[in-house]
Amino acid sequence: MFTKINHLAIISDNYTASAKFYEAMFGMRTSPGTRSERAMTVGDGYLGLNINPRSTGRPARLDHFGVEVEDVERVFAALRRSYPAVHWLQRPSNRPFAGITTHDPDGNVFDLSQRDMTNRAGVYAEASTGTHERHVDHFAIRTLRPDALAAFYTEVLALEAAPGAAGDPSHYLTDGTITLVISPWDIADYAGTSITAPCLDHIGFSVGDVDAFLAHVDRLASENRQLAPYPVGSGPEGRARLELAQRNCRLCTRFMADTDTVLLGLRA
Repeated sequence: MFTKINHLAIISDNYTASAKFYEAMFGMRTSPGTRSERAMTVGDGYLGLNINPRSTGRPARLDHFGVEVEDVERVFAALRRSYPAVHWLQRPSNRPFAGITTHDPDGNVFDLSQRDMTNRAGVYAEASTGTHERHVDHFAIRTLRPDALAAFYTEVLALEAAPGAAGDPSHYLTDGTITLVISPWDIADYAGTSITAPCLDHIGFSVGDVDAFLAHVDRLASENRQLAPYPVGSGPEGRARLELAQRNCRLCTRFMADTDTVLLGLRA
């Protein structure tokens, strides 16, 4: 059964600068169909990253993700059968990546599309050419009910469970290329730092040699301070937040943040 996690979306206070950050740091490329007056879309050859301007009532953050499926009617049937409280909404035709938007039982929003939807364009209509050397390989959700959400995404989106380490409370679900990490949220985890509500937590990148990549980041930041990542781990509260991130995701070995403070995990 075909399932592809095809995009992540960020709400940004400075979306054009954020797109340049991902281009420069990770080698992502701007989609040829991008209309920069509305949003920026960059991609790594497999996944698109939509960077949308902040608007009234929308906080700047890692906001939602999107999935391409073989048949959206199968998804609707699974929702009607097992999750009748979950509804969906047809999106405007100018979204090249999201024909339909829905949510999981905890309110995490995701988009649905299928190959024959007429509003697909740009990186969402092109055949995958293989991921770039530096590419997204996972993203994470923190939730009060990780077991229930793992069951939801397995049934509704047909993501496959990947094995976790012994004693690891997180779930790892994959489309074969991108992994969705579903981790527990507990308010006690935020002792000593600011509290973030259950939500999408971070984007994970495979970057090859992590130390070499961080040297690349430092060089770019020294050449252009507008590309500098937001500091991670500064001060007592920052260190507590970084320690939480390190405990939370076994896939990541280091962390940084983009220019909008979105947390980014790094791995070889």
